[in-house]
Amino acid sequence: MKKHPRKVIGIGETVLDIIFKNEQPVAAKPGGSTFNALVSLGRTQTPSLFISDIGYDKVGDIIVDFLHQNNINIQYVNRHKACKTALSLAFLNDRNDANYEFYKDYLNQNPHTELPEINEDDIVLFGSFYAINPGIRHILLDLLNKARAQKAIIYYDPNFRASHLKELDELKAALLENMAFATFLRGSDEDFQNIFGTTQLQQVQQLTGSNNVIITRNKNGVDYYCATYSGHVPTTAIEPLSTIGAGDNFNAGFIYALISNGVTYSDTQHLSQSTWKKLIETAIRFSTEVCMSYDNYISTQFANQLQV
Repeated sequence: MKKHPRKVIGIGETVLDIIFKNEQPVAAKPGGSTFNALVSLGRTQTPSLFISDIGYDKVGDIIVDFLHQNNINIQYVNRHKACKTALSLAFLNDRNDANYEFYKDYLNQNPHTELPEINEDDIVLFGSFYAINPGIRHILLDLLNKARAQKAIIYYDPNFRASHLKELDELKAALLENMAFATFLRGSDEDFQNIFGTTQLQQVQQLTGSNNVIITRNKNGVDYYCATYSGHVPTTAIEPLSTIGAGDNFNAGFIYALISNGVTYSDTQHLSQSTWKKLIETAIRFSTEVCMSYDNYISTQFANQLQV
């Protein structure tokens, strides 16, 4: 049987991020959590496909052109004449961390139900509020069930912001269901504090039941847990220009390292400590690179110089 080349399939929302510093706009970048990760992967020439919904408007045109330029398959990016592409206003504080305000138009959105082909060892990336949005959940679950049946690697980043805490009781079942699908569950310490009221690694693992848990702790490094052991990988202190794409590009770097190191679905249940270290160190490199600019993705220069 012919072996298909591995690809990354991402599903998520698309926005135009308008970035403010000292109450003045300083940049505008196409974005979205999965979107950012896929653009970085596209810049590394990793075959990548995006499932999303955007408007038939000028912002949508900008985003489609941008995806083309960054080697992303947009066959499953659905455009709607009856709504506008979402905007995100990101206000950077003194530490260059962002607070967000979103402007979204869901009027008459009817997400498509056609799903791409998924092969064994492909990687499916999903996360953020999009992944628990009731309006698209049936499509997401179809994708995840198909991915699990085909033995694809499923990577989930809940990216659960404090602004949704008031909805936690009604959203928690979907969050836990998503975690149950995940081959790799990656969240920040803030995510798990918001969802479970703890950032302790073993407690998070017990509450989620996930075999591979990653907790990123900003300057305090990265903790990981697998079925037989746990570990820690330190980070290097930096002075970030913007942290908007930091977590998204940690995800991109980890996925890039999975593929470049030949980690298959069957390998994910018994990764060695040296492999974990390679995966997380690459993820940190991607994340650090993004924090040094206003871009939401790695630079093409960084992508061209990658040596894992």
